[in-house]
Amino acid sequence: MRIGGLASGMDTETIINDLMKAEKTSLNKVTQKKQYTEWQLDDYRSVNRQLNDYSNKLFDTMMKQSTFMEKTVNISSPDAVAIKSTSATSEFSGNISVEQLASQATLQSSSAITVDGKNIDTKATLKSLGLTGSNSITINAIDKDGKFSADKSKTLNFGEDDTLESVLKKINTETGVTAFYDSFTGKIAVTAKNSGNVADGPEIAISGNLAETLKINGDNTQANGKEGQNAIFTFNGLKTERSGNSFQINGFEVSLKQTTSNPVTFSSAPDTDKIVDSIKTFVDDYNKLVEQLNTKLRETKYRDYAPLSSEQKADMKEKEIELWEEKAKSGTLKNDPIISNMLQKMRSTLSGTVEGSSGSIRLSDIGISTSKDYLSNGKLEIDETKLREAISSDPNRVYEVFGKSSTTTGEAGLVSQMRTAISESRTKLTDKSGLTGAANNTFSIGRTINNFNDQISRLQNRLEMVETRYWKQFTAMENAINRANSQSASIAGFFS
Repeated sequence: MRIGGLASGMDTETIINDLMKAEKTSLNKVTQKKQYTEWQLDDYRSVNRQLNDYSNKLFDTMMKQSTFMEKTVNISSPDAVAIKSTSATSEFSGNISVEQLASQATLQSSSAITVDGKNIDTKATLKSLGLTGSNSITINAIDKDGKFSADKSKTLNFGEDDTLESVLKKINTETGVTAFYDSFTGKIAVTAKNSGNVADGPEIAISGNLAETLKINGDNTQANGKEGQNAIFTFNGLKTERSGNSFQINGFEVSLKQTTSNPVTFSSAPDTDKIVDSIKTFVDDYNKLVEQLNTKLRETKYRDYAPLSSEQKADMKEKEIELWEEKAKSGTLKNDPIISNMLQKMRSTLSGTVEGSSGSIRLSDIGISTSKDYLSNGKLEIDETKLREAISSDPNRVYEVFGKSSTTTGEAGLVSQMRTAISESRTKLTDKSGLTGAANNTFSIGRTINNFNDQISRLQNRLEMVETRYWKQFTAMENAINRANSQSASIAGFFS
């Protein structure tokens, strides 16, 4: 702790602090530049993340053909049959008659499982059933494709302290069957998880010493079992079978619910509402991005509002600091060339033409155009009537203008070209501002911040030296005054 002014009566600390304020001018300027650069870095990274999220959303929606192939299916008897589009690219119609629904194979204990003539408790241990040491059960069952393969069997091992409850739980979790114990009959009932009938073979096969104890060893072709059955139906005149009641045909998922006495008719059509909603979302997201980025590009830069130093903040109220920094942070991306060029490329791309399977097409052909208001900065507008007509007429043509795939540059859909422009700009932004967690020396703004840190370190060392020099000078002055006072006192004492 330094104390001055005892001899001179001067407030040495305040004087030196005031002198140091002037000396700190250079340091404050560099610190302010560093702070502004860090704000700029945050804004660049925020834009980079925003572009990444936007590009990913484009890929998940407008680049996928399924977005434009949404179908509605009209069915004469929806209680008997359900049909929905999953990946259909063309329309679908006809009739279907259901003769038999698919069902699962079952297998039961050949007789009740008892101990001393009584039905067992599910919490009873295997030891109480007379099983000691290691016990196993091997289960094989029909798979989801309606096939039964010997190499797909599953063997489960249990200890004598396992309970019937834990055995059943493991069977249900790890094998192709479900099993439960019925306390009324004292039997275990096993059901295949997948339906269907395997020709000339079982759908469930169980073996092992534990299976013998539970009296479910063997397969479902025995007297205590029941075979599964396939769904039998006639589809557009063709009689056929499936192992399950739900299956795919031409990109449509068909679900059989009940047998029919008369054919069920069906027909599909483009789900115009869903497709329009997807395109509206694309336009809204694009317009929002354009507005937000242009707001950043045109943001006013208040040169009179430099970042506040800690001393300045100490003299201000919290609201005053907030209002000041709002202006100080403004304009970090004003007229940025990377963002400006990207927006220009995106706007130019969306006014271009795509060569589709049925000829060239542009957005204006399906009712999407650029706003004529120059203040809108190229936002898109939709003529919904024209868009609906284009979708109803040929949804694949609408898909091609947005998401057509191509290995040749310039021949892909407009959204693909947009993503290319975004990717190129993100690369430049990353070179400039890096990604979160990146070392400063790997990107240009980071290297600038490092330079500021070096300057700040040198200036702080210099200020420490200056402050030390001031204290030495004032201390020397105090010592000189002390000596003068001492001499004066001696002389006065001599004459008195």
